[in-house]
Amino acid sequence: MSSKATCLIVASAAPQGVCARSFQQCFSLCSAAFNLQTATPAGKPIDFTGVDESSARWVQDFSIKPYASPAKLESIDGARYQALLIPDCPGALNDLAHSGSLARILTHFTSQKKPVCAVGQGVSALCCATEGQKWIFSGYSLTGPSVFELVRSPDFANLPLIVEDFVKDNGGSYTASQEDAVHVVLDRHLVTGQNVQSTTAAVNNLILLCNGSR
Repeated sequence: MSSKATCLIVASAAPQGVCARSFQQCFSLCSAAFNLQTATPAGKPIDFTGVDESSARWVQDFSIKPYASPAKLESIDGARYQALLIPDCPGALNDLAHSGSLARILTHFTSQKKPVCAVGQGVSALCCATEGQKWIFSGYSLTGPSVFELVRSPDFANLPLIVEDFVKDNGGSYTASQEDAVHVVLDRHLVTGQNVQSTTAAVNNLILLCNGSR
């Protein structure tokens, strides 16, 4: 039996936090398929948002496990990981979207064509990866939160970045479905999911990609 691949789950450390439902689905699906490592900017604890009755117990159990303490994103060596996953993180717009450390890791993953998956607001994290003036995902097809989904947020007017606009302005191809519909785009080694509802479908595609490349 071959040993498990190792997947890096990158989460935001910004006050806007990480969607509990999306992270739970990511972690639960991936723990069976991968060895997992979580990482955040400066190794700060993950602040979960949208915790409801169904996720509260899981979040509580997760928080006392040894792997709940994230590694510092700044010290992560991308070469040690076979897959990269960014769950739905409302906070990603404020830290991961301009993280030089994540850009370095994504550049490595793209050069090696290793599977990358980003979901919902986590897709904004991909915007950090520019080489010179060129976005490394220029020419890729991807999805992310639609303006119709984002506009429902009270913070919409203050969002530092709109994924749809960034993708179109930087040579990517953007698609979206109806609000809250499951919509996943797979292009080469990149998987993106439009929203929280797309988490499971996106992560399953990441697992399939990894199984196919081993």
